[in-house]
Amino acid sequence: MVQPTDKPLIPPYLVLLFGVLAISTSAIFVKLSDAPAPIIATYRLVFSVVLTLPLLIWNRGAIQEIGRMTKKAWWLCILSGAFLASHFLLWFESLNYTSVASSTVLVTLQPLFAFIGGYFFFQERIRPLALMGGVLAIVGSFVIAWGDFQIGGMALWGDALALLGAITVTGYWLVGQFIRQYLSSFSYTLVVYSVTSLLLIGYDLALGYPLVGYSAQDWGWFFCLALFPTLLGHSLLNWVIKWLNTTTISMGILGEPIGTAILAYIILGEVVTLPQWIGGLIIIGGIFLFIRFNQPASKGVSANEQRTPATEKPE
Repeated sequence: MVQPTDKPLIPPYLVLLFGVLAISTSAIFVKLSDAPAPIIATYRLVFSVVLTLPLLIWNRGAIQEIGRMTKKAWWLCILSGAFLASHFLLWFESLNYTSVASSTVLVTLQPLFAFIGGYFFFQERIRPLALMGGVLAIVGSFVIAWGDFQIGGMALWGDALALLGAITVTGYWLVGQFIRQYLSSFSYTLVVYSVTSLLLIGYDLALGYPLVGYSAQDWGWFFCLALFPTLLGHSLLNWVIKWLNTTTISMGILGEPIGTAILAYIILGEVVTLPQWIGGLIIIGGIFLFIRFNQPASKGVSANEQRTPATEKPE
């Protein structure tokens, strides 16, 4: 993929680092809440939309931009929202059958699918040393979870759900990589989060999960999930994906278990084990190699020549 020529106000890799740190808080807040997993996912997105809507007062152009979106852009945003909703549901559901470590390590396999998606959809090529760094970081994830990795029985079903969660979140980033070349981060995020919220509410109603009746503490954790890992995490990554591709975003997210382990030690008093230390160092080394040598070449015409703007007159 040919990167956009306009320069971001903030270095993209700095934004990626901050976004990954914010995402690292997700598992902590989920663990602190006593609400059912689908409800946690639902209000994480609903509150994100509620917190975003007032910003329309200072971003009137976003209303016009959304109104000019083509049918193709709307369908892509709906597809992105479906991928994101599926990711949350599959990941949270997998935790009912397999261990947290097993589920997390399988979800973080998303760079493998990002390599494939980037190759087929954006003709991206990864340099050998960058690819080696990607593989090294994935190995580090397995080192962290090795002692708790479950195989067999219902755990195998949970592992399959987690793997599907990795595929769906990769689809979410790939769609975002495409449409963010022509749609602003604010408009894209608002539309996709709204779609995801509606899909998750429909899922809750279909399965009979009550939407009310939770403790004040749970509502506080819902708010924290919306503010930190979503608005300061996913939303920032939606912004930076205009300059960094899906593979790079996925590689950066491999650092999430490190941040989560540190926060779990500080907030929950969980002990950081030797495999977590070793795996964390391997992940950091792998990410460094990938970022240092990740200069994918593109073939064919430029991205701007290949794509149709998302805000032309509706088809």
